[in-house]
Amino acid sequence: MPNGQLGQMAAFTFPSYSLDLATGEARFDYALTGPDGELRFTEVITFPLPSVPPGEAGLATLHRVLELLHLVAGVSYYKAAAPPRLVAPAPLGEAAAALVTAVYTKGLAEYAYRNDLPYVLELVPEVPGGTVPAPTPVNNSDRRPLSAVGGGKDSIVGLETLRRAGFDPVPFSVNPNHVIDSVNEASGLTPLAARRRLDPALFELNAAGARNGHIPVTAINSLIAVATAVLHGLGPVVMSNERSASDPNLIWNGHEINHQWSKGVEAEGLLRAALAGHAGLEEPYFSLLRPLSELHIARLFSQFARYDDVVTSCNAAFKLRDASARWCGNCPKCRFVFLAMAPFMPRERVVRIFGTDLLDDADQVPGYLELLGIDAHKPFECVGEVEESVVALGLLAEQEQWRDAAVVRALMAAVPAEAWTAAAGSDVFTPGGTHFVPAAYAKALAELTG
Repeated sequence: MPNGQLGQMAAFTFPSYSLDLATGEARFDYALTGPDGELRFTEVITFPLPSVPPGEAGLATLHRVLELLHLVAGVSYYKAAAPPRLVAPAPLGEAAAALVTAVYTKGLAEYAYRNDLPYVLELVPEVPGGTVPAPTPVNNSDRRPLSAVGGGKDSIVGLETLRRAGFDPVPFSVNPNHVIDSVNEASGLTPLAARRRLDPALFELNAAGARNGHIPVTAINSLIAVATAVLHGLGPVVMSNERSASDPNLIWNGHEINHQWSKGVEAEGLLRAALAGHAGLEEPYFSLLRPLSELHIARLFSQFARYDDVVTSCNAAFKLRDASARWCGNCPKCRFVFLAMAPFMPRERVVRIFGTDLLDDADQVPGYLELLGIDAHKPFECVGEVEESVVALGLLAEQEQWRDAAVVRALMAAVPAEAWTAAAGSDVFTPGGTHFVPAAYAKALAELTG
């Protein structure tokens, strides 16, 4: 079908999915349909196989999780045409329907904004009528947690918090790269990993000019993690998403546009409710670091020097040709993490981690002005709140090792008085806000934060 006809697609559907327990391979089928025909896609996710296959009850729970994953992972293909109809394959309970609706609207809000598609924000999935059989309740709260590892400071702090408290976490990642492999090696723990393969036809459409943009990938990876935990008889999936992730970038057409929506507390609550209501998991998933700000997490990371040579939070670095590269040194993420770490480390240490001194490079000033909310809205990246950047800058200005750095001097002169006033009353180092951390895990976090 010519790419020019993608805009005529009327509906997005979910024909089927399958699981082969002999190989761990799950196949998820999707279809874009319109007056000129149909485009089919198949996504393949390969799960790590357990030494002992799940029993009948475990397999039933697993399939319930995969049903949710089938629906949520479809965002990657829906966005190629963004048709006005999204048709679920089977009846859904209230919580599952709420999750799917939010994933395709709030999770695609940045995509809608960048492609000027306001109707996507109002999309209402069509769900067949009928009764959804109640799932068998599963109490998995006392089993070993599966700890998501992305290679950055947050997941390292989360993993080490669990380990120090004696929870014996299992590191987990989807499509681990050299950075994640290095972090797992530094941890000394034995990880699990799943592989996700997008249909090559999607890349061909993108190359031909199909609609493209940011998707809520954390929601997809979270469900892959939960499915892995169920398959291996493990406990809750523990993420390391912070409270700053819930802060939107801007308001458009009356809707919050948040690059990190699927990392935020709203998405976490919806996913937990859907997994409880649809799959019966009583403690399926939560973010251990939700009560903390990015700046607070950076301060905690300073305790874990064993990861200095492997940590990276830079998404661009994964695309660089040099496999040893960990930081591109020229993106919002690099700038923010450098700024967040700098107040809590000797200058030599943070420069060694990044391989360069971003705060001594005057060319970085425009990018830092965005982080401070001075020249533009907060960048579409996984960075902390504007207030956190102002607080970090204030801390640096108090330190002899940083106050004369070129970027620090320039930023100090640019921050308006009202921003300093807001920062003075900031609670960035006080845990708080809405979270779903169970009591035993909250105690472990409290022991770390002191």
